[in-house]
Amino acid sequence: MNYLRTNIQTMAGYVPGFQPPDIASWIKLNTNENPYPPAPGVRKAILDELGDDAARLRTYPSASSIVLRETAARLYGFDPAWIIMANGSDEVLNNLIRACASEGDEIGYIHPSYSYYATLAEIQGATVRTFGLTEEFRIAGFPERYDGKLFFLTTPNSPLGFAFPHAYVDELASRCSGLLVVDEAYADFAGENALELVKRHENVVVTRTLSKSYALAGMRLGLAIARPEIIAALDKIRDHYNLDRLAQAACVAALQDQDYFLYRRDQVVATRELFSRELQNLGYAVVPSQGNFVFASPADRNGRRVYDGLYQRRILVRHFSDPLLAHGMRISIGTEEEMQQTLDAIREIGGV
Repeated sequence: MNYLRTNIQTMAGYVPGFQPPDIASWIKLNTNENPYPPAPGVRKAILDELGDDAARLRTYPSASSIVLRETAARLYGFDPAWIIMANGSDEVLNNLIRACASEGDEIGYIHPSYSYYATLAEIQGATVRTFGLTEEFRIAGFPERYDGKLFFLTTPNSPLGFAFPHAYVDELASRCSGLLVVDEAYADFAGENALELVKRHENVVVTRTLSKSYALAGMRLGLAIARPEIIAALDKIRDHYNLDRLAQAACVAALQDQDYFLYRRDQVVATRELFSRELQNLGYAVVPSQGNFVFASPADRNGRRVYDGLYQRRILVRHFSDPLLAHGMRISIGTEEEMQQTLDAIREIGGV
């Protein structure tokens, strides 16, 4: 007897970036993790939450993550009713599709961008419509009125790194009949964000993660900001204890220490700019990046060749087999020392 839905049987699952088992022996620049530790108060908050005998772990955490919502609300300038906390921003993306798209309904996104949108749509049985990019990094062929249930706009874009201008995102919101989900996983490294558009447009949802700029990828923390009626709907369908006690404590401590956050963010941005210039001096084409990574192509447009050369030197970057991306690599920004070692390796590999 076949117990599984046909689409689940036949679909290809999402494949995350490679995590080597001997991670300490690599320069790991393939999954856009922060090269620096989280705020010092994060460790203390986790230990305080555990207590001397970890007895608090026997009881459930706050189901609503209320302290996190209040902390994020103060930081971003919203009422807590406009914010939901999540087990990584992926949970919010999943629940948005579940809440808005029935089987056969359409969702849209840009290709290339975050490929997990397609996986989530396939699980739900939604159909997918993708749009390409113009040479000016605008959406090619976007209709005057897009009638899909959701449109996911990744800005800054991953894997390319560019960000859409604020005015352009504002215009797109007015052209979407359904929700415009502005996926801002990398917005903390950019010059603009879409938070103000949540107040201006009732159909805009902004999603964020603490994995990148707050160095908490291992804790799986994310959030969404939207009108209270959308947040209330997402609250209905999330796992009622979606964030454990330690994650909640870590999140509050990280968000409260904005001095440390800004210090580390500025380090990453400065290193990104320096690394981009040095790559260009070596003859690489580099997409101007607003994220904590760059997308770069060697002169011979053979990204796989350089990826293999770096891999042999135990430097791990991200190469995509997609024909639109195979000419280059996405390289996460590590410490200044790690990026200098990467540049030295690229010089050794050379051009063709």
